[in-house]
Amino acid sequence: MNGKAPELARPSWSFAIKVPVVVVLLMVAISTVVTVRALSRLEASQQKNLEVLSSAYLDGLSASIGPAVEREDVWEVFDALDRSRERYKGLNVQWVTVTNADNQTIASSMPTTFPPLEPMATDTLALFSSEKDVELNDDKAEARMTRPLLYQDQVIGHIYALADISGLVAERTAVFRELVLANVLLTLFLVVFGALFVRRMLEPVGVLSRYFAQGREGSMTPIPSELANRQSREFHDLFDRYNLMATAVNEREQLAAELAEEEKLASVGRLASGMAHEINNPLGGMFNALDSLRRYGAREEVRATSIRLLEHGLSGIRDLVRSTLTSYRADQRPRDLTPTDLDDLRLLVKPEARQKRLRLSWQIEFVDPVHVPAVPVRDAILNLLLNACHACREEGQVGFMARAEEGHLIAEVSDTGEGLPQNVKEYLERDGAGAAPMDRRSGLGLWIVKRHCDELGASLRVVSAGLSGTTLRMLIPLRSDFEDAA
Repeated sequence: MNGKAPELARPSWSFAIKVPVVVVLLMVAISTVVTVRALSRLEASQQKNLEVLSSAYLDGLSASIGPAVEREDVWEVFDALDRSRERYKGLNVQWVTVTNADNQTIASSMPTTFPPLEPMATDTLALFSSEKDVELNDDKAEARMTRPLLYQDQVIGHIYALADISGLVAERTAVFRELVLANVLLTLFLVVFGALFVRRMLEPVGVLSRYFAQGREGSMTPIPSELANRQSREFHDLFDRYNLMATAVNEREQLAAELAEEEKLASVGRLASGMAHEINNPLGGMFNALDSLRRYGAREEVRATSIRLLEHGLSGIRDLVRSTLTSYRADQRPRDLTPTDLDDLRLLVKPEARQKRLRLSWQIEFVDPVHVPAVPVRDAILNLLLNACHACREEGQVGFMARAEEGHLIAEVSDTGEGLPQNVKEYLERDGAGAAPMDRRSGLGLWIVKRHCDELGASLRVVSAGLSGTTLRMLIPLRSDFEDAA
């Protein structure tokens, strides 16, 4: 568990796509409602006009043929039907038939289909089963008209007529196509306009995003004033605030780098003072040995003891100087880390530990050289050890463990201090060094370690950070043979 919150799934569609899609959906919904409403109103208007015209046609025909139907005068009824066709051409009547009360044909505009004095076909009568005077059938594009003929409240016959309404259906179809075409064109216009408008609105956001992305690669770059002046007031103010933030971040980054350099020099000073103390002790013994040689050099046992003391003192000074040179001398070519490199670190932190009477626990679990750059790894571990000594209580303990497994070098540094603050813990576990946490107890040694981790592709994790102390684990990937060859 590294304490990070799970990442939410990022939306796949950008804002510049969502707005046109929403416009399309709204336009489709609006155009559907408008089209259905317009066609309904047109159909109702057509039906009303047709009913009025049909009613006038049936009324006029009923008045003109009533007496003739009562007499069953075929020729007079046929003549009236013929005159009505010319008068009501706009109704587009296909045929009209007049029957008596028993539905026997008296006269018809289609005498071959409906012969006089013959009963109407049952299937034809079934078409006029509705109680309405006019019934529309859009599927067959026809209007069926029927009217009973009354004389002294008695039914003496019927009028059956069939009109062609294909023109009305064609008109509704044409209106529907025009509405659909107009809605499609309007939707396309609004989509293009909306996409361009949203893209224009999002240009400042893109500019801000690019400058933030540049800040991830190094120092943050302020947005030029001429670019900010071209924006609206809201984005102009936002760009100004970004520039203020960028300036503050750059200043803090520079300050962190300067303080880190100062702390590194201070660490070198502390190491130098510790080295002077460590060197001074054997030097005192060596001067005593020289004085003994000067006074009692003639004695063989004095000479042997003095030479042994000189060799031991010089060996200690040589090991201390060699460890220091190994830590602070840059290699021309990166060399692999050896167990001896890590053992030498104990000599460098021993003066710091002695000042607080700290116990050093040391464990190195590999023998052969490990394929990681020796100098930056030693520098990172040394800073962790010095920080642990600084954070540890009097007479506490600082532990170090290193092992190689699964393609990584694992180095752990532990202490018995008061634990890490939360902001320092979050700083260590996030990607990139960035600005130092500026905590008085953490110093900038951790910032130096983060810088080395970034260069090495390593990760730093806080294994434990309670009141009983802190354990930091650094995972450094081993170099491949290809990288070695490069």
